[in-house]
Amino acid sequence: MITAGIDVGSLSTKAALMNETWEVIGFDLVLTGGSNRTATELTYENVLGKAGLTRNDIGFVVTTGYGRENVPFADKHISEITCHAIGMHLLNPEIRTILEIGGQDSKAIRIDEAGNVESFAMNDKCAAGCGRFLEVTAKAMGLELTDLGEVSALSQNTVRISSTCTVFAETEVVSLVAVGTPIPDIVKAVHNSIATRAISLLRTVGISGPLGMSGGVALNRGVVRALEEALGMKVFVADNPQVRGAIGAAFIGQRLS
Repeated sequence: MITAGIDVGSLSTKAALMNETWEVIGFDLVLTGGSNRTATELTYENVLGKAGLTRNDIGFVVTTGYGRENVPFADKHISEITCHAIGMHLLNPEIRTILEIGGQDSKAIRIDEAGNVESFAMNDKCAAGCGRFLEVTAKAMGLELTDLGEVSALSQNTVRISSTCTVFAETEVVSLVAVGTPIPDIVKAVHNSIATRAISLLRTVGISGPLGMSGGVALNRGVVRALEEALGMKVFVADNPQVRGAIGAAFIGQRLS
């Protein structure tokens, strides 16, 4: 039995395939763009092509993410909270607290030893502290998003970003650039700002046991470093963190099929 998990996010849509031994045999990611249904069809065809399979080879399809109910060929729709919890638990069963930061929202999840959700908190009202925040500020500084982690490591001075709104924070970043503040110091300030918001969310559910991180922002080493420094603990970052929700969905498909 091969199952598919599709995570329909606000900025990107991800697909993963899993076989009966719980091995991930393929995954794919595309930008969601203006139509989550189009993005879903595209990433699903992509991942099937990578695995050399057709839709007839798939026994069960589980969708998750904010656009999960807009997928007509899905067999089941499951909350992204549940899917990220399972996806991270499969990767490291020792994890008890999960931080997932995506493009437009962030989530803190506490799970038990079986990967079941015990508590969660979510920030979906503002993009500050999420991937979109990083994109906007990177552009304001003339940097590539993928360069932010390395640039922040060069910081030698402490700078604060006080704004809690993405729009105002961008203005603050532009002002810092204008007065000649070193770019690495500004980037680190942005990362520290994101870490502060994330820690507040984590404390809402309670940080219990090892902490794992998923979502696209987990690829930013500067954010991870800021979290580790502020918390005084190691943050376990998932491999291919953007597709953890899709992998969790595919695993749920194995249990339901």
